[in-house]
Amino acid sequence: MTTPMNISDPIEKGPFSGFQIAVILMCFTINMIDGFDIVAISFTAPAIAEAWSIQPKTLGIVFSAALIGMTLGAMFVAPFSDILGRRAMVLLSLIWISIAMLLTGMADTVKQLIALRVMAGLGIGSMLPSVTSMATEYSPKRRRNFVIVFVGTGISFGIVIGGFAAVWLIGEFGWRSVFYVGGSLSLIMFPLVFLYMPESLYFLQRKQPRNALWNINRILRKMKQDSLERMPQLEQSELAKPNVRSLFSPDRKKVTLPLWLAFFMCFMTVYFLVNWIPKIVVDAGLPLDKGIYTSVAYNVGAIAGILLLGYLSDRMGLRPLISWFCITGAVLLVTFGNSPAIVSLLLVINVLLGFFVSGGFNGLYAVAARVYPTEIRTTGIGWAIGAGRTGAIVGPYLGGLLIDLDLPTSHYFIVFALPLIIAAIAVRAIKSMSI
Repeated sequence: MTTPMNISDPIEKGPFSGFQIAVILMCFTINMIDGFDIVAISFTAPAIAEAWSIQPKTLGIVFSAALIGMTLGAMFVAPFSDILGRRAMVLLSLIWISIAMLLTGMADTVKQLIALRVMAGLGIGSMLPSVTSMATEYSPKRRRNFVIVFVGTGISFGIVIGGFAAVWLIGEFGWRSVFYVGGSLSLIMFPLVFLYMPESLYFLQRKQPRNALWNINRILRKMKQDSLERMPQLEQSELAKPNVRSLFSPDRKKVTLPLWLAFFMCFMTVYFLVNWIPKIVVDAGLPLDKGIYTSVAYNVGAIAGILLLGYLSDRMGLRPLISWFCITGAVLLVTFGNSPAIVSLLLVINVLLGFFVSGGFNGLYAVAARVYPTEIRTTGIGWAIGAGRTGAIVGPYLGGLLIDLDLPTSHYFIVFALPLIIAAIAVRAIKSMSI
């Protein structure tokens, strides 16, 4: 037994234990399943549109439906993890997502599809901030940037694996099978999280639920650390109840406002690309499997870009890297929009697009996790993601409107390159010593 300490001391001063790595890998796996669930609709959209004769404008609403749910979940449900616990929020969200995905496979009308995508998005949006906070709180500062962006690559891995799986599933069993698989994966994850994911040490210290000290010591032993004799004392600042107003204190609003703007602009472009590229490529005359593979190529590049940004950010700083990634992504967007429909060329450009656009975008999660103190971290991350996801709602819908106008393809990509330039400027404007 030891005397009380700061609850983060074992993580900051001790070795990076196998137990911590296991927690981070579990967060990564959850994000991977979420990545599959998020873009299941974009993989199946060409097949659904053909089967149900859906026009692009209506399809844009379907794409935006999950993003509306994700926005509401991130802003209004995710902050409850600061009260209920990170682990509890993840468990509740997994069950909710499972039900929504399985029911989506049974949908027979566009209205049902929209409602169920909102429902699935609500669960995904509620869970992502808790997963990010959990990974942050179990990683030492010296490796935190890389850990956060690594966990973020789970979404791209899920899209890549899901893309290959979707080609086979749709061909063999039809589009509904994609949603059945996504719902089943979330359902399988529930008992694994229940049995093996610990609660946040910080949450146990702050809320002190029943058997809090026993649970803290059990976690410390798994981390090969000494047990505590009694609960560490909280700092006065940690006793304050987390709320949205705390994000707009005189000092924090200089971080919050540009961070929200950067998230909004990046989400707008990223979700236009994720949702519409397969359909645009198919409409250009390529077969469905090639349309899905272009999305896969984008996310292969995203994985590499996110990991490289995470590695370099500990040495060069997050803000300048994110800014340059966004500017380069804007140039590549214009290039893609003016390229001929040659499969090999589109695949190469999509890899580069994913590298820079998603690489820079995912760096914002690390920014959000670093700029807010632990006591309001999930609230800060949740509202930053929620504010950004309004851009994710606008992006696919605006894409549908533009396509409905029958404009040249190059025009779509010029429109969606501009938000990346604005995001690069907003990131540079964030004032924080921690990044």
